[in-house]
Amino acid sequence: MAIFFSYKTPYISKRISNKNNLKKWITYIIEKEFKKSVGDINFYFTDDSEILEINKKYLAHNYYTDIITFNYCTENSISGDIVISVDTVKSNAKDYNLIFENELHRVIIHGILHLLGFDDSTEEQKKEIREKENWALKIFYSKWN
Repeated sequence: MAIFFSYKTPYISKRISNKNNLKKWITYIIEKEFKKSVGDINFYFTDDSEILEINKKYLAHNYYTDIITFNYCTENSISGDIVISVDTVKSNAKDYNLIFENELHRVIIHGILHLLGFDDSTEEQKKEIREKENWALKIFYSKWN
């Protein structure tokens, strides 16, 4: 089982400089903190136009988003496809005065948390998933950054 990164355009891959540490972090969160196994997790980094088309086609949503998660998990194995719009991550980082890489890490772990069963449909769920993101980011920055 593995974690893969793929890119629509070459410039995106240059922004992900710490892939090995990201894989270690994701594996740590899934295996050590949630006691699940890592299945196949595919991250696909794209742009706003493509994520909008995916959102329309698979979710019947006509809006841009930073992330779409497709869950293929089994009871104990975490697997899925996570599509991330780098354009939206960049604009969110700018809007919130954050470093691009930090916002990207937040979005990456957000997708993993979705695969682990966390939702963000209600305000209460949004608060819970944000707390888990912050918790996971602290682990990443203390161990791998």
